[in-house]
Amino acid sequence: MTTPSGPGDGRLDPGLSAIMSERRQLINLAYRLLGSLAEAEDVVQETYARWYAMSRQRQEAIESPGGWLTKVAGRICLDLLGSARARRESYVGEWIPEPLPDRMEWPGGRPGDATIDPADRVTLDESISMAFLVVLESMTPAERVALILHDVFGYSFADVAETVGRTPAACRQLAFSARRRIRTSRSPVAPTARQAGMVRDFKRAWEAKDIDALIGLLDPGATAIVDGGGLVSAGLRPIEGGEQIARYIIAITRRAPGLTLLERTVNGQPGLVAQQDGVIVTVAACDVVGDRIKRIWAVRNPDKLRPWTVHGVEEQWDGHRR
Repeated sequence: MTTPSGPGDGRLDPGLSAIMSERRQLINLAYRLLGSLAEAEDVVQETYARWYAMSRQRQEAIESPGGWLTKVAGRICLDLLGSARARRESYVGEWIPEPLPDRMEWPGGRPGDATIDPADRVTLDESISMAFLVVLESMTPAERVALILHDVFGYSFADVAETVGRTPAACRQLAFSARRRIRTSRSPVAPTARQAGMVRDFKRAWEAKDIDALIGLLDPGATAIVDGGGLVSAGLRPIEGGEQIARYIIAITRRAPGLTLLERTVNGQPGLVAQQDGVIVTVAACDVVGDRIKRIWAVRNPDKLRPWTVHGVEEQWDGHRR
């Protein structure tokens, strides 16, 4: 998008280019905060609407337009997170963050704050994993915003305070509390090649309807969560236990004989996509711990699968991070 700097002169407004270049950053931020690409795009649209609602004089008086946009987007997300809990209570069945196709994640983020222990910093890759996004759901909105802005995108606690509406010291405590939740739930991350191999073996066992192989690949205490949103068939509660999950998968295969499984990158990690008559009906993310699959998050809600069907997902992973 371009606009002339003056009537009829054909020159581009350099300020507009700088403002629009922040869009990628804002989408990355809002997706991590909300767990929904659709909602993230709405937040970015509203953020830009507020920018352009200001006079040119007010815009030029802002020292850091990118910082202003981030602050506004963060505040909008904070308000949405406050109302999201009420919406989730009325959600039919289990709620899972919207899965992100690999090609829709972009590099981004700010330079790291040197005061953070590198061991505490969350990497950009880790911060879009389904396991991480699910843990975020257990946090308060303020904890979530403080952690993402500071630990992931590298903003100072003084900047975070302007977004959250609390003191820098309070925001530091919010981030500390959020990190503690992450450490409590975090499992050792298996190398990507091992994850890919496990998911590929799981796919083959599923296609072969080999229940013993499926049970062998699943941790005995594994959990599977299926999100149908009340729009398609899905379990209303988590499926507990490797054997129970394996039997559930075999039952699905018998009910849908034409199901096609594809290896795809889901939220930065090896996962599976299921197609029925060429239409994507399920996107599954897997958490591999050691040599077993510990958790499966399967999204079947068609509203959450739109990014996959609209943009397409052509590439397969080959066992290595691209």
